[in-house]
Amino acid sequence: MKKLILTLVAALGIATGAQASGDLLVPLDKAPVDTTNQASLQNGAKLFVNYCLSCHSAAFMRYNRLQDIGLTEQQIKDNLLFTTDKVGETMISAIDPKQAKDWFGGNPPDLTVIARSRASGNGTGADYLYTFLRTFYKDETKPTGWNNLAFPSVGMPHVLWQLQGERRALFEEQEVHGQKTHVFKGWEELTPGTMTQVQYDQAVGDLVNYLQWMGEPAQNTRIRLGVGVLIFLGLFIFIAWRLNAAFWKDVK
Repeated sequence: MKKLILTLVAALGIATGAQASGDLLVPLDKAPVDTTNQASLQNGAKLFVNYCLSCHSAAFMRYNRLQDIGLTEQQIKDNLLFTTDKVGETMISAIDPKQAKDWFGGNPPDLTVIARSRASGNGTGADYLYTFLRTFYKDETKPTGWNNLAFPSVGMPHVLWQLQGERRALFEEQEVHGQKTHVFKGWEELTPGTMTQVQYDQAVGDLVNYLQWMGEPAQNTRIRLGVGVLIFLGLFIFIAWRLNAAFWKDVK
């Protein structure tokens, strides 16, 4: 319980840091989330393990829980176990926290509930992550060589750059309320990635879908149970109403 509380506090601190670093330079795009789509969740899990788990942990998610999205234990062992040899272990990153602090200025946050902690008045946490992972751009003034429109001056490099390619953001200086500001105008492609933009957006959508599911793996069961309970209550209320009418018919 203590570990969960510390993780939530850290996530809230990161969200606060994002706001402190600057406002969003672009509106949030709607994430194509569908946690009933097992093919999407499986692809998202593969992307998460290959591109995120080297630095970010998911300390409250066990590998064997991936059986809930249609993977067999053998598939998990063969394709997803890179940081441990036990399918019952939690998803712990391979990075040394001390090295992470030296490289990025802080230990990368745990991602178990990142999709839930990033929700704001601008959109859901999934919308934020979907926009964030699609708006990296080259910026030689930053230590990592990358910047981001959804999280200006982010300390994280663009780990998916080989898939998306390298781009530069184009800004236009405008005067707003008497103050000069830079407004995002578009992209300049520097080098292409291994995916087209449509393919990359779909891959990021799958990754965000998995992050959304990971924050609450039982959410689909909860929704099904909730719908069942509401249907039962509706039928019970109807029966009770008719019984009440039949009971008081003769009395009246």
